[in-house]
Amino acid sequence: MELELEESIKLAVEGCGVKLYDIVTAKEHNKNILRIYITSKEGVSLEKCTEVSRMVSPLLDIHEPFRGEYNLEVSSPGIERKLKTLDHFKCSIGENVKIKEYSTEVIKGELLDVTDEGVISVKDESGEELKTNFSDVLAASTYFDWK
Repeated sequence: MELELEESIKLAVEGCGVKLYDIVTAKEHNKNILRIYITSKEGVSLEKCTEVSRMVSPLLDIHEPFRGEYNLEVSSPGIERKLKTLDHFKCSIGENVKIKEYSTEVIKGELLDVTDEGVISVKDESGEELKTNFSDVLAASTYFDWK
């Protein structure tokens, strides 16, 4: 996706009083999908998703993200979501995370802290504090303990 379009979407989302979490393109059942995930400290309502969709749609008419038809979906990233940026990690402090490192190590536990330099601290299930660098993270997500 073009950087200019991403920036325009971000401005439209922020104009609705919420924060852009992520933009994802997907193809499901031969349909192109553009997913825009938004967050807010007050939570994300259906009305807010509708408002964002109405603000973003005209931008997509001008800067088509796909050739041909596509579906636009606007929603919250959910309780279990991917963590792709330092900002995502910082907003998830206090939540349970699962981090896969390039070295194939997996860290699971409560996210304690994230520094501006990219040091991530997690308290694992045994209570031990583990640290990793953001640059060593292959994939990460929050998870909900359904116990």
